[in-house]
Amino acid sequence: MVKLIALDMDGTLLTPDHDITGRTREAIQKAMDKGVQVVIATGRAFYEAHGIVSKLDMKVPYICLNGAEVRNESSEILSTSALNSELIDEVSDVFKAEGIFYQIYTDRAIYTTSIERDIQVFIDLSEQMGQQANETRIRKFMEERLERGTLVEVDDYKAIFERGDENVLKFLATSESKAKLVRAKNGLNEIGNLAVSSSSAGNIELTHENAQKGIALEHIADVMEINMKDVMTVGDNLNDISMLKRSGLSVAMGNAASEVKAIADKVTETNMEDGVAIAIEEALAEMERKEAAAGPASAESEN
Repeated sequence: MVKLIALDMDGTLLTPDHDITGRTREAIQKAMDKGVQVVIATGRAFYEAHGIVSKLDMKVPYICLNGAEVRNESSEILSTSALNSELIDEVSDVFKAEGIFYQIYTDRAIYTTSIERDIQVFIDLSEQMGQQANETRIRKFMEERLERGTLVEVDDYKAIFERGDENVLKFLATSESKAKLVRAKNGLNEIGNLAVSSSSAGNIELTHENAQKGIALEHIADVMEINMKDVMTVGDNLNDISMLKRSGLSVAMGNAASEVKAIADKVTETNMEDGVAIAIEEALAEMERKEAAAGPASAESEN
């Protein structure tokens, strides 16, 4: 019986236009009306994710930055797993050695050394997914982030690393060179105390080893007194694997990476075809069938 549903955002809950479809909203609301808990598990920072999820007009817990920050349904921080100065220096050295562009995510903002490079990353990501990139919309999105202060352009990251009142929670590195990414991943894995994953074929997401979606989800389920066998997870990329492996029912999106599909219990439709809605609808239908089957038996046992 599904009691908790954990949903990834990009490539899963969201369409390529960073929207949540009407059918998906209805399915989530129906699940919550039946008493099923819903958790957002994303690689995004809370200040980037909440603006979108808040459109659902419901309070849910958040696993942000792959688990580097966990918040309850009131948006209060439950835990933070930051990178220390030694790890930050070692990680920076690996990316610099390969000439790989990277961003820094902190508990305040996302920092970049090139807005134009960020825009190109979004364009490349759309094309990797077989979609036509809307550069005008992407530029507008970037401008809005800059105006809100959730995205900040800097000359370098040195001042951020040296601040004592700002936690570095995640590195996001991108490159068109597969060879560079492979070498960087190998170097990062040798450092230790790190969780190295990806949210697309052309990037590396890096957090503290304790900052993984699966670890964070287990913590939330424990607080809610829900057994992991009663948890359903839905995701599309490598940073979702830790939670997919731990849940009783794991669902891969139709657009998911092959590694994700290989370990999932089932595969739904793509994020352009209401895959999340379909997965939830099927789970609820199965619950209703079980409840209907148990109904007469329960009634007989009482007589």
